Amino acid sequence: QVQLVESGGGLVQAGGSLRLSCAASGRIFSPYAMGWFRQAPGKERQFVAAIRWSGGRTYYANSVKGRFTISRDNAKNLGYLQMNNLEPEDTAVYYCAVTGSVDLYSGSRYDYWGQGTQVTVSS
Repeated sequence: QVQLVESGGGLVQAGGSLRLSCAASGRIFSPYAMGWFRQAPGKERQFVAAIRWSGGRTYYANSVKGRFTISRDNAKNLGYLQMNNLEPEDTAVYYCAVTGSVDLYSGSRYDYWGQGTQVTVSS
């Protein structure tokens, strides 16, 4: 089993920044990739970003490209999502997850999920 714990959410004004963290623990941790997803009230879960654990190649949803940066610290089993220039439309619960699949955009392909952290952006 792998446990994921997100932190760093909160309330911020539009144009502000937040940095989310995802701490992984449990059995030997070597996923193919870590991803971040979000879900706003009444909406479906949405892919935000993903990073290959080995090599660090990154992938972003068009809606966050240029504003969000995903990174990871392999030695510490930590993942990060730096969110800049936040917009009210970014308000959601953000989840980190890990996968052994090359299909990084589909949440159904992720094996383990964190409990989520709330991000609220006020206008």
